[in-house]
Amino acid sequence: MSLQTSFTSLLGIKTPIVAAPMAGASGGALAAEVTNAGGFGFLSAGYDSVDALERELKVARDILQAGEQDTLRVGVGFLCWQLEKDPAKADNLLLTALEHKPQAVWFSFGENLGHWVDFVRKNDSRAGTRDFVKVFVQISTAQDLILAINTWKVDVIVIQGNESGGHGLSNSLPLLTLFPLLSRVAAERNGPPLLAAGGIATGAQVASLLTLGASGAVLGTRFLMSPESFYSDVQRRALAAADSSQSVRTMAFDHARNTLGWPEGVDGRGLRNGMASFYDSYHMRFLANPLCYLATVDDFERGEDLASLREKFVQGTRAADPSRMLIWAGSSVGLTSKIMPAKVRSEYLLHMNILNLECRIS
Repeated sequence: MSLQTSFTSLLGIKTPIVAAPMAGASGGALAAEVTNAGGFGFLSAGYDSVDALERELKVARDILQAGEQDTLRVGVGFLCWQLEKDPAKADNLLLTALEHKPQAVWFSFGENLGHWVDFVRKNDSRAGTRDFVKVFVQISTAQDLILAINTWKVDVIVIQGNESGGHGLSNSLPLLTLFPLLSRVAAERNGPPLLAAGGIATGAQVASLLTLGASGAVLGTRFLMSPESFYSDVQRRALAAADSSQSVRTMAFDHARNTLGWPEGVDGRGLRNGMASFYDSYHMRFLANPLCYLATVDDFERGEDLASLREKFVQGTRAADPSRMLIWAGSSVGLTSKIMPAKVRSEYLLHMNILNLECRIS
């Protein structure tokens, strides 16, 4: 079973489903299993060291049973503001990734994405062959879209709507408004394949975006639910129990973790858990503890002292308290209730996607 678009043809894959590079969540196992299912998986360099990145790339290579000289059929995502903090470390990180011959790289959230695109082009040992490294960039504005097409000349553009879990442009438009607006601009400039990202969780949503002109869809929260992600069982169960009203945009977790330095206008979308809770294993659900009101977002919005906020966050994370720890979640989290392996989830999404497209055509 396959579904072909310009994006799947570019990468030689069966289905236009992409697992996003999520810092702290996407490693080699998650990326490789999505690729094994016919989609395309990204692991995230995030805040990692060179050693950690190399370890995850080797995990992906082992799962995909790829030889040392073979193209590694996963991508690596980079937070450009992290690269820009320490250019020497950044060069080392990028060169390490390129040595492993990934099929793609993904750049987002920086002041000078074009510099990193140029770095990859200049250091790609496979440049000029069909196996050259495909460069993805993530954008949310027409200005960046035009730069990506005309100046950076990237291979794939990811259009991210406001619904995305994790970080994004706080004032971005909703995806179903943003994508048609930007896809029209891209079509006028003969742009590359466009992927849609933000609040996507079902095959019906993927099918709808394909009918709007997307060449593929990027999913994040859905894959956080997979055992191959770095999320803990507690975090996955919290996602399964959450409804979409709990997905909120905030800088609370970045202040609590001291991960500040994002470009202006960028914040994160995660779970806002009110009362502290405990997991009732017999009934397989979280129950609120009315005696203890602990929530990082609420404390941040009340103006709690930063040192206290960080201490509570550290203690809550250590205690695996889902009301205090970080759980990124897109607005589609209410549509996500099952914990299943990434490969199974990808195959299911492809099946449902094709069924929904057939319904639209018939």
